[in-house]
Amino acid sequence: MILVTGGTGLVGAHLLYELLRNGQKVRAIHRSNSDLKKVLQVFSFYTEAKEAKQLFYQIEWKVADLNNIPELTEAFEGVTQVYHSAALVSFDPAQEQELRKVNIEGTANIVNLCISANIEKLCFVSSIAALGNMTNADKIDETGKWNPEGKHNDYAISKYGAEIEVWRGTQEGVNAIIVNPGVIIGPGFWNSGSGKIFKKVDSGLSYYVPKITGFVGVQDVVKSMMLLMTSEKVNEQYILVSENISFKTVFDWTAEAFKKPKPSRKLQKWMIALGWFFQKTGSLFGFERSLTYQSIKSLHEETFYDNSKITKEMNYKFEPMEKVVKRTAGYYRN
Repeated sequence: MILVTGGTGLVGAHLLYELLRNGQKVRAIHRSNSDLKKVLQVFSFYTEAKEAKQLFYQIEWKVADLNNIPELTEAFEGVTQVYHSAALVSFDPAQEQELRKVNIEGTANIVNLCISANIEKLCFVSSIAALGNMTNADKIDETGKWNPEGKHNDYAISKYGAEIEVWRGTQEGVNAIIVNPGVIIGPGFWNSGSGKIFKKVDSGLSYYVPKITGFVGVQDVVKSMMLLMTSEKVNEQYILVSENISFKTVFDWTAEAFKKPKPSRKLQKWMIALGWFFQKTGSLFGFERSLTYQSIKSLHEETFYDNSKITKEMNYKFEPMEKVVKRTAGYYRN
């Protein structure tokens, strides 16, 4: 039995589909208010409605919160492998404590149960946000050292803290794999994460940010995870990035797919800073705040990531991002 956390998210839903297609017996945990229909919708992108429903109803769903030990303990019964993709993604400083509770404490609970249940292997989905500094002149790789004095956002800190918990587990007998995906592109979740790109461009987007970072398709993330979990690799970490490209490039590809005008006006720092001012003021009255000084700076940064470890060790070839983006745009329009 394979246990998947975060099964109702972008990575988790696609992972469930691939595991089931491979004939695996799967259990997935979800919160009581989760929308399970989103998972069925993802399945329907890749197969006929009848088969999508057949696969979906093979999932053994369990209601379990990452910080509810009795619920998690029950979910771990009979489990041999764990894919931990559940996480809170937020850049609102007001959610610092919630980020730590879900991402760090929740992962610690998963690790502890992996130890007590003698799980064969654990795969943890982290993020490139949790990686350390460059160790060479060009790109960040898996050997970079985290600088605790650096100006990291709360989300990055929580994901790094979660990685520490996984590494702790390896010292106590857990065989683990950590993957660090870049910005993940894939269909089904248009109101969150990278899914908003397609919604924004389709509705007409004039401005773009010059930021360059690592991007990857969700199917490459899932296939890499499954490949690593069935391999002899243990206690290793892998960057999952197909290409280092700008958000402008992704916007342009999306606009081409939609036959819409490409964003042509560069978003200046002072514009973002003005938005930060209004958000900060609004936060005094309970409005959500996601812009920080760090995020303003990061939107103009160029950061490059090295994917050579997985491409060389596992002979893995990533799908080109233009193909991923335009295919995802097609799912959005349909």
